[in-house]
Amino acid sequence: MKISPSLSATLGAFVSAVIFVPTAMAGCGDVSVANGPFTMASSSGATEVAQAMQAAKFQTGTGDSVASIVGMWSFQFISKGNLAHMPSIPDGAQLDFGYTQWHSDGTEILNSGGRAPATENFCMGVWAKTGFFTYQLKHFALGYDAVSGALTSRDLIIENVTLDPSGNSFSGTVTIQVYDPTGAHLVDQLTGTVTATRLTVNTTNP
Repeated sequence: MKISPSLSATLGAFVSAVIFVPTAMAGCGDVSVANGPFTMASSSGATEVAQAMQAAKFQTGTGDSVASIVGMWSFQFISKGNLAHMPSIPDGAQLDFGYTQWHSDGTEILNSGGRAPATENFCMGVWAKTGFFTYQLKHFALGYDAVSGALTSRDLIIENVTLDPSGNSFSGTVTIQVYDPTGAHLVDQLTGTVTATRLTVNTTNP
């Protein structure tokens, strides 16, 4: 990622924070995972996918049954294209995981399993349908220092996903943009893929 000269000092301070103070940039958009050790992404089991079948449909008003993005999901953000990041992050490394709910009013909430609550592990978003089975989601997140409680970043997480016609899973791309506390200056960015499996009342494994 190219950063303008006016941001070089801010970026330098940010990289130092990532390397030496892992809790300094936190929240849903935390990139302190760049420190490692890296956890490689895991795949969802077929049993969990099968358990989602009954809740994957909704009735449209015309009597047609159409797969819906609305519901609760278990997700993973997986690194891709961050080898040039400082420090480098290998493809396939897990950037984050957790649970997310997409609501029928176009809002969303995400619970990050890779972030400590003291640094803010919840973020909220808005989504819109962009095609027959495609959607764009934008999370707006805040990051805090776990010790001082000071605001350390404002983060924007952008997902462009395609819902499987079964309604049981979705996948796509994710971009994590980290801004300074004012929200005016981009100081870091990560890219990757997102995969998610639907959770229902029949799901037995978290």
